Amino acid sequence: MTPNAWIQIGLYVAVLLLSAKPLGAYMARVFENRPLGPMNVLRPLERLLYRIAGIDPEREMGWKAYAGAMLVFSAVGLVFVYALQRLQHVLPFNPDHLGPVSPDSSFNTSISFVTNTNWQGYGGETTMSYLSQMAALTVQNFVSAAAGIAMLIALIRGFARRSASTIGNFWSDMVRSTLYILLPLSIVLAIVLVSQGVVQTFAGHVTVTPLDPSAGQATQTLALGPAASQIAIKQLGTNGGGFFNVNSAHPFENATPLSNFLQVLSILLIAGALCYTFGRMVGDTRQGWAILAAMTVILIGFLIVAVTSEQAGNPALRRLGVDDAPSALQAGGNMEGKETRFGIINSALWASTTTAASNGSVNAMHDSFTPLGGLAAMLLLQLGEVVFGGVGSGLYGMLLLVIIAVFLAGLMVGRTPEYLGKKLDAYDMKMASLGILVMPLVVLVGTAVAVSTAAGRATIFNPGTHGFSEVLYAFSSAGNNNGSAFAGLGANNPFYNTALGLVMFAARFWIAIPVLALAGSLARKKHVPPSAGTLPTHGVTFVTLLIGVVLLVAALTFVPALALGPIAEHLTALR
Repeated sequence: MTPNAWIQIGLYVAVLLLSAKPLGAYMARVFENRPLGPMNVLRPLERLLYRIAGIDPEREMGWKAYAGAMLVFSAVGLVFVYALQRLQHVLPFNPDHLGPVSPDSSFNTSISFVTNTNWQGYGGETTMSYLSQMAALTVQNFVSAAAGIAMLIALIRGFARRSASTIGNFWSDMVRSTLYILLPLSIVLAIVLVSQGVVQTFAGHVTVTPLDPSAGQATQTLALGPAASQIAIKQLGTNGGGFFNVNSAHPFENATPLSNFLQVLSILLIAGALCYTFGRMVGDTRQGWAILAAMTVILIGFLIVAVTSEQAGNPALRRLGVDDAPSALQAGGNMEGKETRFGIINSALWASTTTAASNGSVNAMHDSFTPLGGLAAMLLLQLGEVVFGGVGSGLYGMLLLVIIAVFLAGLMVGRTPEYLGKKLDAYDMKMASLGILVMPLVVLVGTAVAVSTAAGRATIFNPGTHGFSEVLYAFSSAGNNNGSAFAGLGANNPFYNTALGLVMFAARFWIAIPVLALAGSLARKKHVPPSAGTLPTHGVTFVTLLIGVVLLVAALTFVPALALGPIAEHLTALR
């Protein structure tokens, strides 16, 4: 680790943590329906939206009604996104005259964006019309993120309420998430990105003359489009779907060091601040800080592994006499698949944050990372996207692991587990366990099916351990609603489009429903005052226990599979 690496990582973590309290406090006011200062000017628009939709925001829902509303809303969005892709050739805002998207790709993309995964098996600029990018993908970037926040707020209310039968109103939580949080932040970020050179236009592609004609190419075609508006919400909403095929490595998506810093900060901004929102809404901010501390420690640990692995370079090249040491003249290390304008530090930082969150955007090729660098990114996925994670979904996933940690602590001291004044019974543990087990089930089963069938093996273009790593990463990404890829795997075909689509669907909704059931169960419970034997859940001891539970659950589940992929590849490289 160079001094430059420590400075850049320290600056990033400092700005991220300093942003948590003000933004988290503001979001708590949003969901407690308290005055919002200048943002109160949007109240008339909020009331108008309710009136148009025929919604009574004061009418609260039980967990089943809340889950039903979420599922209906998602189903309508899925059908709309699918239809728009299939009909884009006859719809407006298609200046490049792109044809309809294939049925299997449309199916995959519809589920991908509705579930906040944003896995893309296609090149955006050569596949999607501007209307599809805006009305289908960008809209889902907002509302799928808002749905994740809404489900988290419902769970927080379950902890905060006493003897209640309701957990809030899904529709009002959705509207407030979008109107007061996602939309204002996205507008500000999009304007800043445009100022940095990120494109925002309805013009079609342009033909230019290359600066260096020696390559034998007289002209070059550059794709354009309304990118900045999609880039802003893709990062803030932990979506990750790129307007262009190479995502945030493209200069029209990520033009300068400032745009790079703001985008990678935006990936974790809301997820980190929601920890403070949680503490405020349950009446004890120490609880939110404890969870944020656990997330930050895990992230920094994996980030150090990624940076040091990439900076160490490729041992096979070093044995051939290649000079890969960092110096004033070169970045050194493993620069394959990385933009020279970002270098190793910003590439590893982005890879770690995007896989810690359910974001999936990339500014470097993860497939070109060293085995240990790729292992760090893959294992961050396999922790369950709970180290910050997606907006809303990351924290409610972490709260499931908090419940498991409290349960284990209760077993060790021989008393009924309780958290935030709520005794945890068998039903609560079943819901938490179900939410935790769904992801590894769909990831491991999906990977096994892919590598054991002819259709799955047909488009694995890299043989051996690395090819297995690519398949495992793809299903880990889909199973954690992330969307990034190792590449090297041909995934835009009927087999992978269908298999990964089903995994994304299960990973989002089969976890969300147990979470909402848990919220309903907790809301009905009475508050139990803490006693002398109650485990403090805001100190260093509990943070350490929580970190251990997060790492242990992932290790017990995925280490055998990782041993067949990146671990074996690393040992082979050393040999």
